[in-house]
Formats: sequence, C-alpha cells, structure tokens
Amino acid sequence: MTSVNGTQAAASEVGDEPNPSIVQPDPDNCFRILLATDNHIGYAEKDPIRGQDAINTFKEILEIARDAEVDFILLAGDLFHENRPSRTCMHQTIALLREYTLGDKPIGFELLSDPYDGSTPGFSFPAVNYEDPNLNVAIPVFSIHGNHDDPQGTGPEGALCALDVLSVSGVLNYFGKVDLVSDEAVQDDSEKGIKIKPILLKKGTTSLALYGVGNVKDARMHYELRSNRVKMYMPEGGDVAEDDWFNILLVHQNRVKHGPQQSVPEGMFDDSIRLVVWGHEHDCRIEPEKVEGKGYWITQPGSSVATSLAPGEAVPKHVGIMSIQGSQFQIAQIPLKTVRPFEHDEAELAYAASQGRCSLDDKDSITNFLKEEVERLIQQAKKNWKASNPEPGETMMLPLIRLKVETTDAKEMTNPVRFGQLFVGEVANPRDILQYYRKKKMAERKAKNNPDLPDQEEEDWEDDDPTMLTTNDRLAKLRMANLVKQYLQAQNLEVLVENGMEDAVMRFVEKDDKDAIKDFVSDTLKMVGRDMRSKEVDEEDVEDHMLQAKEHAASQYAEARPIPKEKPKKGKGKKKDSDEDSMLAEDDDHMDLDSDGSFQQARSSKGQGKATSKGRGQKPLFDASESEEEEEEEEVMPAPKKRGAPSASTAPTRKTAAKPPAKGPAKKAPVRGAAARGMQQSQLTFSKGGKSSKPIELSDSE
Repeated sequence: MTSVNGTQAAASEVGDEPNPSIVQPDPDNCFRILLATDNHIGYAEKDPIRGQDAINTFKEILEIARDAEVDFILLAGDLFHENRPSRTCMHQTIALLREYTLGDKPIGFELLSDPYDGSTPGFSFPAVNYEDPNLNVAIPVFSIHGNHDDPQGTGPEGALCALDVLSVSGVLNYFGKVDLVSDEAVQDDSEKGIKIKPILLKKGTTSLALYGVGNVKDARMHYELRSNRVKMYMPEGGDVAEDDWFNILLVHQNRVKHGPQQSVPEGMFDDSIRLVVWGHEHDCRIEPEKVEGKGYWITQPGSSVATSLAPGEAVPKHVGIMSIQGSQFQIAQIPLKTVRPFEHDEAELAYAASQGRCSLDDKDSITNFLKEEVERLIQQAKKNWKASNPEPGETMMLPLIRLKVETTDAKEMTNPVRFGQLFVGEVANPRDILQYYRKKKMAERKAKNNPDLPDQEEEDWEDDDPTMLTTNDRLAKLRMANLVKQYLQAQNLEVLVENGMEDAVMRFVEKDDKDAIKDFVSDTLKMVGRDMRSKEVDEEDVEDHMLQAKEHAASQYAEARPIPKEKPKKGKGKKKDSDEDSMLAEDDDHMDLDSDGSFQQARSSKGQGKATSKGRGQKPLFDASESEEEEEEEEVMPAPKKRGAPSASTAPTRKTAAKPPAKGPAKKAPVRGAAARGMQQSQLTFSKGGKSSKPIELSDSE
C-alpha cells in the first residue's frame, strides 16, 4: 500500500500483485480520475431526516474532485434513484455540476475519438461537452446509466433517460447506451448484438480507452454472450499501438449470484481489458481485486448512500482517485465524511436468555434487553464517527441502526414500531430499527393467492415471521412483480401472454412508461391476428386456434426473454435483509464463478461497424417474420452523425458533415486539448482485434 495525499492507495500493474506500481509519477503523462458509482440522488428525498443525504454526499464527491484537481470524473451508473427524477432533484444536480465542473481550468488531455459520436441528431453541438467552444468545462464528468436511471419510452427521439437531459445541458457526458439492431433490419449477423465503442483519450504518453455498457438485464446479457454477439471495437490508426491502450470497462450488473443467468461472472470480459469498474453492488470493495486466470482487475467503489439496511451498506463508504500512467495504475481511497453513520448487528434471544440477560417468557425483559442493544449500537456509531471526524465542532448526523432479532423461542414480542418510538430523536430510522425473524422449520406452505400473504418464492420469507415484521420490511418483501404475476396466473387470459403482460405492467409501475401496456397489447393483437389470418378457420374452431396462436406467441416471448431455471432448493441459506438496490449477499458461496471460470468476449472483425438507417423507438415485441429467435424489447438508436473533419487515420469513406452556420461574435472559451498545443485532433476508427473468437458454450446449470 502507498500513501497518496494522506489516504491509503492500492496499486497494481497487469500481472502483478496490488503493490505500488507508479514509482515515478509524471503529471504530464499521468491521468488522475475520480471513481464513484451508485450515488442514488433523490433516494428518500421526502424523508424529513434522510432526504438530503444523497445530494449532500454527491456535493462532497464533487468537492473532492475539485480539490484534488482530477482530470475527469467517472461514474458507473445509478446517478439517480428514480427513473424520472423530481424537479427538485434535477435542479440540485444540474446546479452542483455547474458549480463544480465548469470553469477556466484547462483540460490537460486530448480526445482522439470523434466528439460527435453519440451526439443528439439534428443539433450541432458535440457529445463531449469540453469540445464545445461555447462551454467552459474544467472537470468533465463521464457516466453510464444504471438500472434505476435507464432509458425508457418511445417516440421520434427514442428511449431517453435523465442522463440524456444532463448531456444536452452540457454538464455531463453520457456514454454506454447499448445500441441493439433489430434482427429484421439487417442481413449481416455481424451487425446484430451489443457493440461497445470506446471514448479515446490521450495525455502525454498515456493512452486511455473508456468502454461503457449501461445496465442490461442479466438474462439478456447471457443471451447475447451465448450467441457470441458482444463485440468490442478496438482503435485503428494513429500513432498508438493496440497493446499500448489502457482499456477501462464500466459495467452496471449483478456481481453476486442470484441464480443461473442472474449475474455477470467476473471472468467474462475480454483479455484486452486492464480494469473493470463495477457498479450496482453497494458494498465498497474499491481496492483492486485480481481476477483468477485473467489479466485484469476489478474495482467496486460501492454506493455513496445507504438505500437499504443491509450489512453491506454498513461498510465504510469511499470514492477513489485513480492514477494511470502507461500500463500502470493505482487507486487512492478517499473516505466520505457526509455519509450517515450506520451500525448493523444481530441478537439471538435464546442465547441472551442463557446468559441471564432476558427471559423468553417475559415481554418486558426482552424489551429491556433490546433497548440495551440498540443503545450500545448508538454509542458504537458515535465512537466510529468521532474516529473518522476528529475535527472539533463537527456535529454527527442521527445514525441508522438495524438490529436483527432471532425470536424462535420467545412467547411474545414488543411491537417494532412502538419500540422505535423510544428512540425518536436519537436514530434516523425509528420505525424499522428491529427486524424479527425465526429459525427455518418445516411448516405448511401458506395458501395460494392470499392477497394478504402472497405465494412468493420460498426464500423471500423462509427465515422471517411475516406477522412480526415492520411495515417497511413487509412492504419490501411484498414486491409488485409477485403480486402482478400471481394475479395474472389466477386469470384466464385467452389472447395476452401472461409473462409479457407482467413485464408491461412492471414497466408501467416501476419506470412510469405510460405506453408500455398499450404497446404490448397492440403488438400481441397484431401478432395473433396475423397468425389467425394465415389459416382457414371455421367458426366452431376459433377458440382452439386462438389458444394455439397464444401458445405460439408465448413461445416466441419465452425465446426473446429467456427465464432462468431455478435450481432445486436444498435448504441452503439465502441472503437476507437486502433489496434490489444493494444486491448484497451474506454467504460466500454466492460469489462462486460459473463452472468454466470465465467467458470469452467476442470482438468484431476488421473495418468500422456499418451504420443502420432505421428509426428510433422500441422494437415490436414480436418479429414480423415470426422467426425462431426473438430479441428482447430494446430501444433502437440511429447511428450518430459524424461531424468532425477527417484525418489521415480516418477511413476514406467517412464524409465530413457540413459545419453549422457561423454565429456572431461570442465569448471565447479557453482552448482545449490538442488544439492548445497547435495539433490537429486525430480521428480513429474501430476494428476487430486479430484474435478469432469461438462461440460461448454454457453448461445446463448456467
């Protein structure tokens, strides 16, 4: 470990253990990047105590970046907690980005890729904000989207997300938007699947390629990998050799296993990657971890705000300042001081009774014991906070406290909400301090289709007594998806596919996609109608043919959206006290890789990927040709228009877009990047690496 500005730094060079690698830092050739992810701005914004936690910590992150004079900020998804942030949330975020990232500080690196690649069609400003002469950007911010702020909706502009708004506002550079080409739109199989093009940056002798993949459903990612349709484009041309690029990949996927095809294995990435910045997982593991059998490392910055009362959220939260020089890198861990203190512990009443601290038959003695435990956690939170904030005069925020209580042999328990009233003004979450659970035992399964206690997956309730949970914990387990699925299974839908209807309803509820149900019904009716018209059907056989048409539609939907098979349950312990945000696990066996240990990622063939001319919008649910393989419904984007001037390294077929009309005199922004040194910005094309890739083979369990 090394010390960088008084903080612990983890460093490594490819193939070495994490020891200091940048022995002689050279500021002119060294990138300094601030790493953060899962800021969840807007989380619990209406809570009178915790409402400003996320935005306050995001402000601290920007202050760290400004004070450290980093080259740029790199975010790995879930900047916002809601898919459609509130006006207040958007206003605060844009105001903070303007305050801390705009200014006259010169940009110390140059952009080698096309600044207009990914720009908004029909407008003249570039996709990279610091290349816009009308903006003075001091610290560029690059970000991908996560599962909370992913693109949604249809229309002439295609699917949009909150990051698109920040991008056109000029305060953030949004990349990693997956452009999936519909199968019927192209004939060449090489044009199908997920294509990843990098942003190419250069500072002195250090060349950096940023690859980003915004959140994709894990089952869909496995489908693309299994079909050998994930392509990484490599830079071609210029004076930088392919092996001299330091390749960083940003992903926002499940890292912890939640079942077959419900995570992305750590060993799936291409060997050309040097570092993977992993978003979505909330526990902080920012120190680079070597992937067994691979030449790259993984860093997981974790979230900057606790969105659940899970043990992983109690891990001290950090951001990192990464230094990259040539093929070497190191990460300095910076602790966040504005994060609300959080203490998590467990108590077993039977053990406490054996120690004489309470009586299982006396409710009052149990309450007194739990009160002592909570007070101990509050004192522990104060002690830990003072250790990390030694400056005098600092006032500690009210802490988050969670005590899981095993109540198997207890006769009667106090009401958790009433118990929390004892600590109003002392903790930030008085209503859900306690979480009761019982040891798993053989019992009758609850009745199906009980609206008060839905028939969910067994592991959702296996160790919890539903009658003893707090309201917040109970609602967290009663997921809308389970309610919708159960309701649809109890109906007799003659035309609509239950799984498709469930997916449409969930998009309507979770993503506020008001057209989701209408579009699904319309697409299904068209498909079934086309199936019926292709046959000569007698009036008395209409119902039978309708059933066959529905089964055909269901089979096509299942192929387009593969549902992983659940492994037989054998009494294995499951993770508890978590939500879909943090994706945290308590058992180490969740972290096992697949049986083969790795996946080989495909790379494209020589030549630049062909641009498609289809319009934007969501792909119809069912293929017009009723082909066997169906794609998952995804937004489709047209190829970005190229506006930059061609250079010697650009493919000769690239055309130069007409320059926008000249404007009147305006305030001149500071000269950026290569232009500051009198150089012409070079444009690089992308081609496949020379390696041939084999189809990915997965076992049945995967």
